[in-house]
Amino acid sequence: MDTGKHTRAGNAGRPRVVIVGGGFGGLYAARGLADAPVDVVLVDRQNHHCFQPLLYQVATAALSPADVAWPIRGILRDQKNATVLLGSVTGVDPAARVVRTDEKEISYDHLILATGSTHSYFGNDGWAEFAPGLKRIEDATEIRRRILLAFEKAELAEDTESRKRLLTFVIVGGGPTGVELAGAIRDMARQTLATDFRNIDAGAARVLLVEAGSRILPAFSERLAGYAKKALERLGVEVLTDTKVVGCDAGGVDVADDRIDAATIIWAAGVIASPAAVWLGAPAQKNGQLRVAGDLSVPGMTDVYAIGDTATVLQSDGKPVPGIAPAAKQMGSYVAQVISARVGARPAPGPFVYRHRGDLATIGRKSAIVQLRRVRLTGVVAWLFWGAVHIFFLIGARNRIAIAYKWLWDYVTLQRGARLITEPAQPRTRVEPVEEERRAEERTTRTGSAGGRSG
Repeated sequence: MDTGKHTRAGNAGRPRVVIVGGGFGGLYAARGLADAPVDVVLVDRQNHHCFQPLLYQVATAALSPADVAWPIRGILRDQKNATVLLGSVTGVDPAARVVRTDEKEISYDHLILATGSTHSYFGNDGWAEFAPGLKRIEDATEIRRRILLAFEKAELAEDTESRKRLLTFVIVGGGPTGVELAGAIRDMARQTLATDFRNIDAGAARVLLVEAGSRILPAFSERLAGYAKKALERLGVEVLTDTKVVGCDAGGVDVADDRIDAATIIWAAGVIASPAAVWLGAPAQKNGQLRVAGDLSVPGMTDVYAIGDTATVLQSDGKPVPGIAPAAKQMGSYVAQVISARVGARPAPGPFVYRHRGDLATIGRKSAIVQLRRVRLTGVVAWLFWGAVHIFFLIGARNRIAIAYKWLWDYVTLQRGARLITEPAQPRTRVEPVEEERRAEERTTRTGSAGGRSG
């Protein structure tokens, strides 16, 4: 590890702002500082920004990973005061104002933690092996692999019970991600895959959405949530509310006094914040989120801010700001204003105020729900509105055009073009030197023999 510290001052003695995380919050913070007299260093363990609202479409083979992810360097290419570093953060020393990564230490004058969240299994971390969550591209491709493999294995299965288990899919969690996954899997089974197999009826695949609460989509009104439940049931999804998962293994899930045999389980029930609070040694909520002040700074930490899923931010009604992309974007832009004002010796903006624009969720093909301030939409109109909004917020004209075309093509043809089963990379077997020498001699002998015959 490189222990040589950077000087905190950037070019021409300007303050350095280090942003940890290239998600929505981190990117909007970086962009918001484009005209500030600071040097921005954005650190992320991955080289790409992922548009998480559409990850479920990668998981269900509607889109490829490249459709929903873009290189962070490309996004910030034209921002001259921004530097992007690839690395995993291992800790923070607030006293020394240093961020530690697996490669080097990075000094800072201002630190923004936008490290997001990961899946929470409520103390049952062993379930992660059997029920992957959906937060990253790697999660989406793994879920896609499991879904498609289930149909392939069912095609090979000899007995009815094995086929039934292989064609049963359980999604745990009735929020937007769970609802969208459930509808997309049913659509894929009954439309895209319906004519692809000879020994099974792919359209008969059983999809269950399991929710511990009294209803799905608690962020929506009861009327819209009720519409979504009926729309899912029309697709053939079994919606189980007031049903808590108490066990999970390779064969299925245990719920209360029942057992659901299933080969594929997907977790969409909860999240927990990154270990940012542990890095700082600061107080945190039960879900790991840092407690922050009105300006999103971490109390007791000089020039340290936490945004997005990393922080708990309370609204005027006492409810926490929801962990959604628009909230992270607003926080990132706000912190950029705070830092710009500070380095420019200008009055700081008032406390952060979240402005909720609305909620959207799609329910399979041609159906969605939209909840804006005074507007409620359902059905095809809501589905078109949902698609337009998501295309608008994608990064780059190329991606907007490409995804609009793919959605139109899939709608007309009922096909999904990203149905690839990819296997995890396997380590190459090391060839011992002696064995390699023997193989080389054999190749030489064969070559020499062939040359003699041709002469």
